[in-house]
Amino acid sequence: MDLKSGYPWWAVRNGLLHAFPPLQRDLRCDVAVLGGGISGALIADELAAHGHEVVVIDRRDIGWGSTAASTALLQYEIDTPMTDLARRYGEADAVLAYRSCAEAIGMLRTKAAEVRDVGFARTRSLYYASKRRHAKALREEFELRKRHGFDVAWLDPGAVRGRYGFDAPGAILSRVAARMDPYRMAYRLLARLQERGIEVFDRTDIAQVSATPRGVTLTTPEGCRVRARHVVLAAGYESQQWLDQRVARNRSSYACVSDPIERGALGALATTLFWETARPYLYLRATSDGRVLVGGADDAVDIPARRDARVDGKARKLLRQVLDLFPGLPLVPAFAWAGTFAETADGLPFFGPHPQYGPRVLFAMAYGGNGITYSMLGAGLLRALVERRRHPLAALFAFSRLQR
Repeated sequence: MDLKSGYPWWAVRNGLLHAFPPLQRDLRCDVAVLGGGISGALIADELAAHGHEVVVIDRRDIGWGSTAASTALLQYEIDTPMTDLARRYGEADAVLAYRSCAEAIGMLRTKAAEVRDVGFARTRSLYYASKRRHAKALREEFELRKRHGFDVAWLDPGAVRGRYGFDAPGAILSRVAARMDPYRMAYRLLARLQERGIEVFDRTDIAQVSATPRGVTLTTPEGCRVRARHVVLAAGYESQQWLDQRVARNRSSYACVSDPIERGALGALATTLFWETARPYLYLRATSDGRVLVGGADDAVDIPARRDARVDGKARKLLRQVLDLFPGLPLVPAFAWAGTFAETADGLPFFGPHPQYGPRVLFAMAYGGNGITYSMLGAGLLRALVERRRHPLAALFAFSRLQR
């Protein structure tokens, strides 16, 4: 197999889409967004669209962090089932989290239509039971979603076999899902902001974050200072370095993408995302140019050299799993990669201030398998906090839930 470890497909496919300069002077702004991936881009776009003077800073080239490694399955389903969230936080909050994520799919669709050419397409999502013993819990999950008005259907083993050609004890079919090129989306959002006068800097490290009741100062190793009324830390899993408290754990995930496949041979993969109840779970989808993108085989490795050494073996494992489901699929692997991601204990993100810094420093930790939909929601939530307004998700996505 011709596998290029360490080169995520989105960056290989798109290249460097736009050049942004490094920060080389002092400046002031209303909100400084630290992080130029898909989360930072969505947040900066939301703030700028509502009149806030925004500056975006990233330590790497734009989009080259976890965004470039994302497989971008856009689902409202959270890694933690709604039934589990209901037991933990109550049914109302569980439904709120899921319904908000469903609404985020539509918000992303609108945003993609504005910026255009980001490979966005609506799809279905099939969440299938990996083992017979998982079927009962999955059915309970379906019943809870159905009772609250989610557009879902239950497929028994015969229906799964008849529609999709593989065996599973049961599955939930959702009609609210999508796919996208997250790297291209981040670039196009930030390039559009730059055209509108918003300053975007990459290859700029931040050595110090100093917060006072009146504002925040970011200082680079070279001594440049950014003074802002608020700072949003949207640096992906690296945002944890700014906190003394451990709020998530880092893991590695692996992915590979095939050569293009004719639409007729793709079958249901052309219009459906697949993922399973096993943990870690296999997930797969088609890209806009007819490739099959596969991810999973997560592990606790958090050392880049060890993670990269596992890429080839993990890719072979993922491909075997796909071919077990779809034996006739003409799957020719093209690229494989690995990336670090962070997950919280409950599968929910953290958006908002942390007691360590006070109200002027806002975190955007869109952790878990729903990172992009979380970021879309978090953009509105953080704008509400900056504008001192209430937001329905503020408490559920706050650090204070760690004390519940």
